[in-house]
Amino acid sequence: MLEAILLPVISIGGLSVIFGALLGFSAKRFSVKTDPKVENIKEALPGTNCGSCGFPGCAVFAEAVTKEQVNYNGCAPGGNSTAQKIAETLGIDPTVSARKVAFIKCDGKEDNVKRNYIYDGPKNCIAASQLATGGNKTCSYSCIGLESCKNACLFDAIIMTGGIAQVDSQKCTACGKCIIACPKNLIEIVPDKYKVRVLCNSHDIGRFVRRNCRAGCTGCGLCCRACPVQAIKVIDNVAHIDYSICISCLSCSDACPAKTIKIVK
Repeated sequence: MLEAILLPVISIGGLSVIFGALLGFSAKRFSVKTDPKVENIKEALPGTNCGSCGFPGCAVFAEAVTKEQVNYNGCAPGGNSTAQKIAETLGIDPTVSARKVAFIKCDGKEDNVKRNYIYDGPKNCIAASQLATGGNKTCSYSCIGLESCKNACLFDAIIMTGGIAQVDSQKCTACGKCIIACPKNLIEIVPDKYKVRVLCNSHDIGRFVRRNCRAGCTGCGLCCRACPVQAIKVIDNVAHIDYSICISCLSCSDACPAKTIKIVK
């Protein structure tokens, strides 16, 4: 009786030892060596996995940087401090770049833009933009204000004021999630140090802009003529600032009759 009990136990124990040895051998034989640089870069990254670098997560980005498949300063949320740490790990001299933030090109607040109707549907800008009028505001280019960009932001950098979205530049990391979420293409990435901005993205001609929004750009061109370095141009009926040559003299803001060009604090 005792032998009948011990024999299976001994057999199972022996098989366990054999399988354990095989597993240990396989783990050592087929193990993938981890590059210490990848681990160091992963530790330097913020770990938000936001995808702004073009990769699905921070770990994949770290591997791509190590293999020189992408620039080391591609992590927008990490900024210059993260880029410097990665550069040190790679043994290269870091290049400090100007801080950038998202900017919402609209001043279509409730006291500037009228509403065509009361919207009663999903609280989602994309859903509301599918309506015949492109939203419930008289300006079809205006911020719909249903917080899609705010919900997409991983850093609580977007707030709602007067029915439109605005960016808190202190929290913004320029990750670009809000750009994808906006069906009106109102959001762009700009250098943070330049505070003069055009708060309009309407491509309607002047008389329609004034009819739909009190703060809209009419494309009059006065800002262009006022700029001493030709850093601002009217393209498709709306003013655009070339920040690569802008000197922040504020001449365009002073000349704008609609006060569409403002200093954003």
